[in-house]
Amino acid sequence: MMGQVLAAMVGTVAFSLLFGVPRTYYPYCGLIGGAGWLVYSLGAGVWEPEGAALFATLVVMLLSRIAAVRQRCPATIFLISGIFPLVPGAGIYWTSYYIVTDQLNLALHTGYEAVKTAVAIVLGIVFVFELPQRIFAVFRKRKNHIKTAG
Repeated sequence: MMGQVLAAMVGTVAFSLLFGVPRTYYPYCGLIGGAGWLVYSLGAGVWEPEGAALFATLVVMLLSRIAAVRQRCPATIFLISGIFPLVPGAGIYWTSYYIVTDQLNLALHTGYEAVKTAVAIVLGIVFVFELPQRIFAVFRKRKNHIKTAG
């Protein structure tokens, strides 16, 4: 499983590069993407894939908001990169494949599963975006105040 988490981290950083994220944020993006995949992997054994995606998205969003406050930048930088491993791309691919090959029952099934996962991701994003900003203020970097004698 740790190999998968490492692959998710590398994939997230690679996507960050394509997305145009500044280099200083790559470690945060990688850690957030890896944490999301870790939660998804652990949750997949307990819940349905949609439930695992929901909880993984909650973690990605919380970490994205914390990183945004710490780095004083928009949370979407970390969110879009960090959510990358959770997106149901294979489900969308197979749905399209089954439509083209005229296997409509399989297309309906895989499409429905992909939509449920996408809705779970959206709900996770909305839930955390609705939390007030002041909750995350405790993660703000403190400035060093040096008193001078005088």
